[in-house]
Amino acid sequence: MQDTKFTPIKHSNKLLAFMDQVDWDRMQPRLEMVHLTVDQVLFEAGQKISHVYFPVTSIISQQYDFEDGKSAEFAQMGNEGLVGIFVFMGSQSTSSKAVVIAKGYAYRMRADAMLEEFNQSSGFRRLILRYMQVLMTHASQIAACNRRHSIDQQLSRTLLLNLDRVAGSELTFTHELIAKTMGVRREGISEAAKRLQRSGMIDYSRGSIQVLDRLGLGRSTCECYSIIKREYDRLLSPMTLQ
Repeated sequence: MQDTKFTPIKHSNKLLAFMDQVDWDRMQPRLEMVHLTVDQVLFEAGQKISHVYFPVTSIISQQYDFEDGKSAEFAQMGNEGLVGIFVFMGSQSTSSKAVVIAKGYAYRMRADAMLEEFNQSSGFRRLILRYMQVLMTHASQIAACNRRHSIDQQLSRTLLLNLDRVAGSELTFTHELIAKTMGVRREGISEAAKRLQRSGMIDYSRGSIQVLDRLGLGRSTCECYSIIKREYDRLLSPMTLQ
């Protein structure tokens, strides 16, 4: 991990963009920018969380590991949120791990300093509590989606959620990585991707998925994408945070 000497930009992360300017001015000097690589583990299960991360161009997966070596994802965080929410719940560790699934940049801040901000600022505290509610909705909706909807619908949902986090229409995900985060067999993802490609919605090569028809993906996915997106817009907006 290499630190990059940039001045943090408030609007490069949507959660930071909602902060009061006074809180941002106080927090900004304590943030540092870091470059994250795919498969990098930010913290392991049971490990003390040393830093809280605000993704800018990277995407992080929150996962549980099982005894058989498999993992199950229950949340993803991109430039709409933060990683390490558990420090605000009175715990310095968690039973899950945080893994980078899309390389890029993120801001990070020491967990103890972030907790100071949470305790000091009522505005920042209200923002974090709203974001916790968004994550709860996200996790519960994904759990329901994985049980009720087809792999094609789940893949469309996954692609749309991640498109919201990046600039452009290209995602640098392998089928194996998507399968791991969705908790399904790689062959299932490959077959679903072929169907989406035959329909003209995506084009994919090794390690890259180009979305050609976003509206088509929206029609092919289930209601879970719109539920998650609508809850984020409802809870995290200038009107609701006043």
